[in-house]
Amino acid sequence: MAPAPLISCRASVLAVGLLLAAAVSASARPLTLTTLGSGGSTNATSGGGLSVYYHLGSCPQLETIVRSHVDAALRQNVRLTAGLLRVFFHDCFPQGCDASILLDNGERNLPPNVGLQQEVLQLIEDIRAKVHAQCGATVSCADITVLATRDAVNLAGGPAFTVPLGRLDSLAPASDNDVFKLPPPTATVDELLTAFKNAGLSDPADLVSLSGAHTVGKARCSSFGAVSGPAGDDITRCITETCSAAGSGDRLRDLDFLTPNVFDNLYFIELTLKKNQGVMLPSDQALVSDSRTSWLVQGFADNHWWFFDQFKTSMVKMSQLKGPQGNVGEVRRNCFRRNAAASLQDAGDEGLATSA
Repeated sequence: MAPAPLISCRASVLAVGLLLAAAVSASARPLTLTTLGSGGSTNATSGGGLSVYYHLGSCPQLETIVRSHVDAALRQNVRLTAGLLRVFFHDCFPQGCDASILLDNGERNLPPNVGLQQEVLQLIEDIRAKVHAQCGATVSCADITVLATRDAVNLAGGPAFTVPLGRLDSLAPASDNDVFKLPPPTATVDELLTAFKNAGLSDPADLVSLSGAHTVGKARCSSFGAVSGPAGDDITRCITETCSAAGSGDRLRDLDFLTPNVFDNLYFIELTLKKNQGVMLPSDQALVSDSRTSWLVQGFADNHWWFFDQFKTSMVKMSQLKGPQGNVGEVRRNCFRRNAAASLQDAGDEGLATSA
């Protein structure tokens, strides 16, 4: 249970935030939502051989299995939504969504991937085992990661959307060079826009909406930098008190102090309110002061329907990122290792390795 002063502090900040949220919601008009959330397209197929019907014949119960397991896991640990989003992003950004992040003794050991939740990685493997028990080794760890993340967002209050499937699992981890392309929390807007463009996400709306994933989860105090808020600002003090003690750099602090376990647009509202440093991640705070992105931050703060619609569009786009090798690999029988490294009993079934 949280200490009484922290509860009182959170309650006072929450009261301010909810009043603001109610004010902007009253003037917000919902946008028309699309089926796939991808540029208004309702096509069932996409580039690279992916399709929303890919597993319909081989594993018709796939989405039911994934959602039920994610739902049960979130009831035990609400932090898994943020953990799945981070694994999804850190997998897809370097070389496409290919489950390379799950391979043992690979990219997970590099600094940009420090702190990935082991419970999230095990959840993906547990779902894989259940799916393969029901359908055979027909569904990749990459597809399961995408589906689990999509469902976690929706179960936390975010938008529902459909994702094309048919990804294969990579045969090797991403290179160190590609992993270090992941933007750090101190990145400038120029650096962020360049990194996203190089990854295949050239629309600034992709950058800003995907940054909205910070509406759930926590970050280390060392990621926020020094606080330079107005003297006597009680809200700033409340939000940052977790990180105020000496040696608190490794402590975890909520990214969205108001509703840290709910997927909503309050993080954007907080960004527009707190223009001082140290309250939000520097990379997010920079989005408020740059004309290329500030209008999107304000728009998403004013209209949660717009944020939800753009977020699902950008998530579908990110889920279809591929490296220069394309959709090449295998359907792993264990998400943490290549099929060739499996037991001798399983190693005889290498026919799953293929190229799409």
